[in-house]
Amino acid sequence: MLTLSRPVSVKRDYYEVLGVARDADGTIIKKAYRRLAVELHPDRNPGNQAAEEQFKEASEAYQVLSDSEKRSLYDRYGHEGPRGSGFSGFSDVSDVFSAFGDIFGDLFGGASGRRRGNARGADVETEVELTLLEAATGVEKEVKVDRHTRCTECGGNGAAKGTTPERCGTCRGAGQVMHQQGFLMIQSTCPSCRGQGQVVREPCKVCRASGLETKSETLSVSIPAGVDDGSTLRLAGRGEESARGGQPGNLYIHIRVTADPRFERDGAHLHTRLEVSFPQATLGANLTVPTLDGETELDLPAGTQPGEVIVLRGLGLPNLRGGGRGDLAVHIKLLVPSKLDKDQEQHLRAFAEAGGDKIKGEKQGLFGRRKK
Repeated sequence: MLTLSRPVSVKRDYYEVLGVARDADGTIIKKAYRRLAVELHPDRNPGNQAAEEQFKEASEAYQVLSDSEKRSLYDRYGHEGPRGSGFSGFSDVSDVFSAFGDIFGDLFGGASGRRRGNARGADVETEVELTLLEAATGVEKEVKVDRHTRCTECGGNGAAKGTTPERCGTCRGAGQVMHQQGFLMIQSTCPSCRGQGQVVREPCKVCRASGLETKSETLSVSIPAGVDDGSTLRLAGRGEESARGGQPGNLYIHIRVTADPRFERDGAHLHTRLEVSFPQATLGANLTVPTLDGETELDLPAGTQPGEVIVLRGLGLPNLRGGGRGDLAVHIKLLVPSKLDKDQEQHLRAFAEAGGDKIKGEKQGLFGRRKK
């Protein structure tokens, strides 16, 4: 009978590689890997093949133990376990930088951990003011923005016409320099070229070596129906350009919707107040209420109570995420007259007496009250 056994692995245990216990949590595992990455990083060990192999080994261990699924497979089946999920390790250090760019960006200040890439252009912000009706229907607005664009004179390299930038002699084009601090080798941005890897000897007369010039542009922006006050629209790539070929920034348009005295807004819903008299509330009436599209008729039922809310479906704003329009809520407010003429007072007293309501007696004139 043939007995199959698990193949013997020639690799070191991943927990041993990182120097952590088998029950270590993610924070401890990441901290251990960062410590080893600082110690074994190829830029701090140039030409040291052994350090590079250990660097790849530590990175492989971290990739497995920092992933809950791969770690579970490794704990159950050893090094063969993660391979079943498609894991194959790292062929060279560039694979490590691609996989853990966030970590090496923190440690060494560069996107790949070895060289600073072209900087992305800055974002631009502006503001657009809308009326409530414009917010409800959607509108095309022209937006004027001042932004930096690549210099047309030098093409963005910052050098005078007919010349080109030179490779930085301090960092040899890397954009980063190494210096020793105690027992550690620290990598920082090159002070001569400020991380660009090149130096401009003869600056461009237009941009003065910045590679950028300021231009005013008027853009036509489509504001969708249903936007709310405080919303922000993002126009990708319409921010400032990068002089050195990086991606342009974004344009962020902040929406301000001016208040409409007729309405209060609640998302896609609107609220308005309707003042009615006592006879109208008691007997019912056909009244008009304001809407975004003009006035509409409201059938006020007899016996409507003060504070009652009548909802008119679909007369609010469009829902920005779809699903139709909101509603218009009409809040009933009973309007009590502060002064009545003699005829109105007599009729109202007769109504109160017929209903048995207790009311005050007739008011006397000013001189009558003084005489009494």
